[in-house]
Amino acid sequence: MNDQGIIELYFARDELAIRETEAKYGRLCHSIAYNILHNSEDSSECVNDTYIGLWNAIPPARPSNFKAFVCKIARNLSLKRLEAGMRQKRSWGTPLSFDELEEILPDEIVTDHVGDEDIGKLISDFLRREKEDSRNVFVRRYYFFDSVRDIALRYLFTESKVKNMLYHTRARLKKYLIKEGIEL
Repeated sequence: MNDQGIIELYFARDELAIRETEAKYGRLCHSIAYNILHNSEDSSECVNDTYIGLWNAIPPARPSNFKAFVCKIARNLSLKRLEAGMRQKRSWGTPLSFDELEEILPDEIVTDHVGDEDIGKLISDFLRREKEDSRNVFVRRYYFFDSVRDIALRYLFTESKVKNMLYHTRARLKKYLIKEGIEL
């Protein structure tokens, strides 16, 4: 079933919408959750919560890109679960990709006048100007939390090339943010 058909099922409040979403995007959602949480049980719970989130969001929302909408919900729920686990001092570590970005993203103390949404827009603008390969690698690493190895396999690059691309893209992003007046 195509995405528009699935969205129509949500609008009709037909539970088949959840089964169709699971069939089409269940593995992707689980991959996103697992890349963040590194725990199958917690990942499965986040995926199930994603379906509930979709059920509650559609309607009134009518996403123009259903796949991106599904991924965003799965990612946000997984990050919230990670944050809650870290608050409870569970044995979860921060995903390595957060550590990689720490040196180029502004500290909350420094940026009272700049919100997360503003920084997100700047990063999006920056990525639109990047070459497709660099942009894809960056998004797979820092949005989907794919490992360097998985990215290398996906794009048929060496792991060294992926690490190099990420390093140089982060350096360009840092320069761009400074140029745009973001204090790091």
